[in-house]
Amino acid sequence: MTQNTNDLLLDIQDLHISAFFEDEWYEIVKGINLSLKKGEVLGLIGESGAGKSTIGLAAMGYTRDGCKITKGKVLFDGLDFAQANQKERRALRTVRIAYVAQSAASSFNPAHKIIDQHCEGPIQQGAMKRKEAEANALDLYERLHLPHADTIGFRYPHQVSGGQLQRAMTAMAMACKPDLIIFDEPTTALDVTTQIEVLAAVREVVNEFNCSAIYITHDLAVVAQMAHRIMVLKHGSLVEEAPTREMLSAPKEDYTKSLWSVRTLQSEVRRVTPNEVPVVEVDNIVAGYGNVQILNNVSMKVYKGRTLAVIGESGSGKSTTARVITGLLEPSQGRILFDGQEVASDYRKRHKDDLRKVQMIYQIPDTALNPRQKIKDIIGRPVEFYLGLKGKAKEAHVRELLEMIELDPDKFMMREPRELSGGQKQRIGIARALAAEPELIICDEVTSALDQLVAAGILKLLRRLQDQMGLAYLFITHDVATVRAIADEVVVMRQGNIIEQGLRDDMFTPPHHEYTELLLSSEPEMDPDWLNRVLHERKLDAETSY
Repeated sequence: MTQNTNDLLLDIQDLHISAFFEDEWYEIVKGINLSLKKGEVLGLIGESGAGKSTIGLAAMGYTRDGCKITKGKVLFDGLDFAQANQKERRALRTVRIAYVAQSAASSFNPAHKIIDQHCEGPIQQGAMKRKEAEANALDLYERLHLPHADTIGFRYPHQVSGGQLQRAMTAMAMACKPDLIIFDEPTTALDVTTQIEVLAAVREVVNEFNCSAIYITHDLAVVAQMAHRIMVLKHGSLVEEAPTREMLSAPKEDYTKSLWSVRTLQSEVRRVTPNEVPVVEVDNIVAGYGNVQILNNVSMKVYKGRTLAVIGESGSGKSTTARVITGLLEPSQGRILFDGQEVASDYRKRHKDDLRKVQMIYQIPDTALNPRQKIKDIIGRPVEFYLGLKGKAKEAHVRELLEMIELDPDKFMMREPRELSGGQKQRIGIARALAAEPELIICDEVTSALDQLVAAGILKLLRRLQDQMGLAYLFITHDVATVRAIADEVVVMRQGNIIEQGLRDDMFTPPHHEYTELLLSSEPEMDPDWLNRVLHERKLDAETSY
């Protein structure tokens, strides 16, 4: 990226932020100094709990409920946010400072059209009239390469893809041409091909409008495509800071080097023995929603003690396949077999033991765990329902499950989900799945919302449990690094069809199917020139095809 000017826009000096937890104040940001020039993009990277989002929000003069700035200055164009009143802060938001959240789906109001939400901020701030705001939206949709730019804004959020919604949110942030945009993990939950589109679009508008940006992520390969400079954080403190190329070529601290550890994980492939019966077999499934067909004659097998990874873009049918296996979606054609025996396609018609055999771990633990229940109750419910244990026997089994996922029962039994980190919550999701003593666990993007270090820990835990218990895993993911880390076999899906399948090592050895090659080439590399190179190659391919 090209930096356009040297004017200082944001100057954070000795920032300290504390959070109130269990009747005590804990310091979560510890003396951070940060400067940002006009036209500069700064990357903030680190594991969960590093303070990245807290610092990003503080740059807007905002702290979450239960948090407060205890020391330091946040100077935006000379105004100290730490001392400014609410009216002064609000006057700058949307107009001069904007925020792009990680989950566009949860940030948009599902009851209002996208363009109405785009226009709301500029109109409320008095920056534009309705017609001008609408024209602004359509112009930005075009700049961000949204399909049907003239009409897509008149859809509701659920009527567009995740990548399109993320670009619409970026357009909303750009509405008033702000001086500073905070990008908080904007591509974390997107598939690799969509991620490239969003990264390219974000970088284009940041350059064109000469705005500054703070790009928050846990993925060093992603931030390398966006940032001029990178700050590495851990537990609220600065680990190291350097220009992007210097950081990638010669990181000084071991912690920085460990941040891409998940990309180096690779397990040994375990092959299926002759005449082995699969735990679950999907046989020529055709399924969809209403009149829209999603799956087209999909077949796959998952074996005991092995992992089948299903990879593909959003909308390829990965999660729909999982819904069919669990009985949540009835197929119009085909069969589902458990241990060689056909089972009912509707979960309500399955025997209790068939329900027990297949359990799921979900992508977002925040929405998968009941926020009003204690951990002992979240894990205890399937223990009681499937195993019939109650009282002390149930409690003892819950404690055993917590120990299996490497969490201290004495510390976690009585906690609620809000008192846990993202990685801890995902471990609780694993324990809840194990509580039913299943034969197959469907892991639906279970590491996509986690930072690299936590993701590596979850993958190692899942592998250890598989080895100990002979579990079969159906691992749904869009991340090639995760497939390398855990898969024995791979299925590649696109638009409801299986493009190819086979042993992992065979699938990752050329020659590849054209679509598999697209997925593999979309995996970010630790090279600041990677995005430019990929975009250039694809432009040439498109011109050649034309």
